[in-house]
Amino acid sequence: MVAAAAGVSASTVSRVYSHPHLLRADTVERVRKVADDLGYVPHFTARALITGRLSTIGVVVPDIANPFFPPVIRAVQARAGEVGVGTLLGDTDEDPVKEESVLLALQQRTDGVVLVSSRMPEPRIQKMAAGHPLVLVNRDVEGVDRVLIETTLGMRQAVEHLARLGHRRIAYLGGPESSWSNGERAAAVSDCAGRLGIEVISLGPHRPEHEEGRRAAAAVLTAGVTGVLAFDDVLAQGLLAGLVEAGARVPADVSLVGCDDILAVRTVPPLSTVHGPSMEAGRLAVELLLAKIEGQATDPQAVRVPAPFLDRATTGPAPG
Repeated sequence: MVAAAAGVSASTVSRVYSHPHLLRADTVERVRKVADDLGYVPHFTARALITGRLSTIGVVVPDIANPFFPPVIRAVQARAGEVGVGTLLGDTDEDPVKEESVLLALQQRTDGVVLVSSRMPEPRIQKMAAGHPLVLVNRDVEGVDRVLIETTLGMRQAVEHLARLGHRRIAYLGGPESSWSNGERAAAVSDCAGRLGIEVISLGPHRPEHEEGRRAAAAVLTAGVTGVLAFDDVLAQGLLAGLVEAGARVPADVSLVGCDDILAVRTVPPLSTVHGPSMEAGRLAVELLLAKIEGQATDPQAVRVPAPFLDRATTGPAPG
């Protein structure tokens, strides 16, 4: 009925709701207007039985309350929506056991999954990727497609920046032990500082939460460091609040650097940080996933997105 009224074939109507990017924009608009006028609602279950696809992907994050993840989710939803694909969301509360359960459930209900900042052991990820299209964001696992935000670049630049400002004893405020990104960032700070003759004190692990950062202020002040690099902006913002409460001046007494650039401009003073292009990472992950679903993928790829250091107002010369 819709096809006849719109003057197109039945297959074109199907593509309007499954792969609109393959059609001219005016054709998509005309068919959808006719469908709306006729009260037509596409039957996705019937289409799935015919095509073998659900036209839905999943996205799994460890903590939806962490400000880093909503932009990734939005980018995944936006890119998937451009090609008529729906999105299901899973939140795992930083729990690798729950993550595996959520991932398994979504794999049964979707054509593929974007798994962000996975906390699962590498062998489990590889096993679950073997039977269903899966793309990782911020987790480097051999044999699995992944998009990696290279915050290690920005972390090294931040250490070099602190070195130029005269800092000789700094701290790394660590994130979750199960976080691949945390290990990468800690190693980047340690390696670069060692090369420059700077002492690094490791503080952590911490959940990436504001209150965890605030409570860490006492340990930072006790450690006698003049600069701190935090696992992410959430911890850094909490630490900034804790330092101010304790009477410390930032950056006059302690310089502070965050990571991900999600809360940096909302702090007073604005937080120096490492810019993590999370929306770009989400979009690229969907591109890889759609290619796998369509059978166009080749060997597993590692797509790397540079993340540079941004000097704002929370770093300054070492005191004394």
